[in-house]
Amino acid sequence: MTSRAIIALALGACLGSSAVAAQAAQTDAGDDWPSRKAITMIVPFAAGGSTDATARLLAEQLSKNLKQQVIVENRAGAGSNLGSSVAARATPDGYTLLLATSTIATNVTLYKNMGFDLRKDLIPVSQIASIPNVLTVNNNVPAKTLTEFIALVQKKDAPVNYGSAGNGSASHLSGALFNAMAKGDMVHVAYKGGAPANVDLMGGQVQAVFSPLVEVLPYLESGKLRALGVTTKDRSQRMPDVPAVGEALPGFEVSLWNGVFVPAGTPPTIVAKLAEVVKEVTQDPAFRKVLLDQGSVPVSQSPAVFKAFLDQEIEKWAKLVKLSGATVD
Repeated sequence: MTSRAIIALALGACLGSSAVAAQAAQTDAGDDWPSRKAITMIVPFAAGGSTDATARLLAEQLSKNLKQQVIVENRAGAGSNLGSSVAARATPDGYTLLLATSTIATNVTLYKNMGFDLRKDLIPVSQIASIPNVLTVNNNVPAKTLTEFIALVQKKDAPVNYGSAGNGSASHLSGALFNAMAKGDMVHVAYKGGAPANVDLMGGQVQAVFSPLVEVLPYLESGKLRALGVTTKDRSQRMPDVPAVGEALPGFEVSLWNGVFVPAGTPPTIVAKLAEVVKEVTQDPAFRKVLLDQGSVPVSQSPAVFKAFLDQEIEKWAKLVKLSGATVD
């Protein structure tokens, strides 16, 4: 064999090895995702809550669209920071997702150390839903309308106590912003979760709670509580007769949300594919109906749009945390 032939064979072998390596690299970058194994969706809240219910609905639909099982894993604790930290430290291969809420943006200011860096350690994939809080009062409160309630808190001759799911929670911050804009004198009463706050609201221990609509909808429909206003910019399609708080207090707006994140370093091909599948799910009529029936609004965004939205949310919630004076131990 001539030296030229030997060189040609060697070159061919190198090119063949390079092609194999390139193919392997593409596979490692997520070309075969999600065929390798089941996907875990971490929910940083306890099972049985509204976020958990949304996660299980989303997981079921993602499983169908991806043709791969998506398993929900609840990792509650530290105001959602525990589960979010687990997701942030997971292998960035597309097999660990995080379903977070607007709490994750609030915690950037509320906590000195979240256990991870939101902007550096997680990639926003897509928002799933926008969720209103609703100003809810018990039936003993004399105010029957939003304007009457504002007048009530402005009188300051009788204390109006508002309960919340805890210091720094969205219900706390919604109440603090309302009180400031109404120039009222409401007293904040922090509970360990929204459920006990609403129990005491029905019992008359507090007069108001700014709760996620999905959590109090059964009480509103049964007449055990009254809705006076929603905290989103626009009225809720679920309760079109209930005004937005901003109609009486111009500029008032607090919108909750949930969305999907993956660990930083996840291949862009996987992020793009996941975002596309999430978009398909949020546009599915059956999925949309469930969320709309709960009072939520289905949303899908590109990763770039969700990232820009997240940056705005971090700044917005920082202002509300400072306004409220909320602290955590």
